[in-house]
Amino acid sequence: MIDHTILKADAKEEDVLRIIEEAKQYNFFSVCINPCWVALAKEQLAETSVDVCTVIGFPLGANTSEVKAYEATDAINNGATEVDMVINVGALKSGQYKKVLKDIQAVVEAAKGKALVKVIIETALLTDEEKVKVCELAKEAGADFVKTSTGFSTGGATIADVKLMRETVGPDMGVKASGGIHNEAEAKAMIEAGATRIGTSAGVAIMEGATGVGY
Repeated sequence: MIDHTILKADAKEEDVLRIIEEAKQYNFFSVCINPCWVALAKEQLAETSVDVCTVIGFPLGANTSEVKAYEATDAINNGATEVDMVINVGALKSGQYKKVLKDIQAVVEAAKGKALVKVIIETALLTDEEKVKVCELAKEAGADFVKTSTGFSTGGATIADVKLMRETVGPDMGVKASGGIHNEAEAKAMIEAGATRIGTSAGVAIMEGATGVGY
């Protein structure tokens, strides 16, 4: 259930390769990396069951829909099988719901039949009403998941937000909790709240807590 993540701007190739090796060892669902590392990850993970996840319009979500769609297409061509896109937060908070819907649809269309789409709604910046609305829009657009956070804003995942997102999208859509999940207890709490995927840079610590085995 873990997307083993490294998205810092200063992540070196050796850091990305370490994340990839850890994902192989612990059989994480995917590695989540910036688009410039997708081809490398695809090559390194070719003989494994670990997926390659990347981020689109990250971390602000303020790119145009055309740029997000192109970025998704490029990432998929380089080997990504999951794309986590950031919504246009400003448009949502302006009540421009059609614009937000079309923005998500642009990435969904680019990825159709090729990659899963997760929609990062950046919960820390939204009211509960806005969280519900954007989850409804993501579902209408045909996305596969809603995701709490980039991890680069003012806050990360909370149990209350995960519960609200799960209640809004129903049982059949994915919910990814990301941002500030550091250990096994926090990961389990998110899963109990309704998360079906965990985005974290602490995947090894979570697994050590679960198994009692040092890395």
